[in-house]
Amino acid sequence: MATNMKTARKSAAADEATEAKTASDGSVASAADRVSESILQGIRSGSFVPGQHLLEPDLTRRLGISRGSLREALKHLAAAGIVTLNRFRGAYISTLDRKSVLDLLDTLEPLARLGARLAAENCGTEAQRRRMLAAAANIDTATRERNRGLYLDRRRQFYDAMIDIGGNMELARAMPLSRTDLFRAQVETIQTERQRMLHASGYAKITRAIVENDPAGADRAVKKHFDGTRKTIHELPSHAFPSLEI
Repeated sequence: MATNMKTARKSAAADEATEAKTASDGSVASAADRVSESILQGIRSGSFVPGQHLLEPDLTRRLGISRGSLREALKHLAAAGIVTLNRFRGAYISTLDRKSVLDLLDTLEPLARLGARLAAENCGTEAQRRRMLAAAANIDTATRERNRGLYLDRRRQFYDAMIDIGGNMELARAMPLSRTDLFRAQVETIQTERQRMLHASGYAKITRAIVENDPAGADRAVKKHFDGTRKTIHELPSHAFPSLEI
């Protein structure tokens, strides 16, 4: 028995070593990290949708990783509220009820307002201004093309740019952006065209204040943006927030 357990541990360690990849910054990304990012990217692209059952054999084959690495990644995603684990039925992409979405917005808004103020204070180079303007323009393009996956990806890049320019890297850790991606994926196809365009237009207004070095204006633009999102959440039909018994 002891020999079998040692063999299993060695095999698992070998799997992890084989699956580990070197990231662009020179650090080693574990297989679990890569699985987590693949699932998050899949949510943004529409490959995975809220409520979808995640089948272990399919994921291990698709991602080329061991079952142990997959389960570790799913535990991390469950802790972040992206995946729901059920002892008997397995793993599912989480869904959020209306209250959970509103609670999420209440949590994200003050952090986004801080990020916008800092970006407005520190947006001092032409390259930074171009980066913010390009991020907003990319959101506008994805919106007009009605490309949901691209829209969610460009939206994430917008926040990345704002945080980088603001210079407070703790915001990147504190802001629940992955959970927000999940909620946006859940409601994106249910919104009306008016609601979708109104939401997308908010990023241009935030950007304008940032590139004009107007922290107070950036703060107001973010507040107005979130107020509009809350209004949309209240307006959406009940089926936008299914209650899954998992």
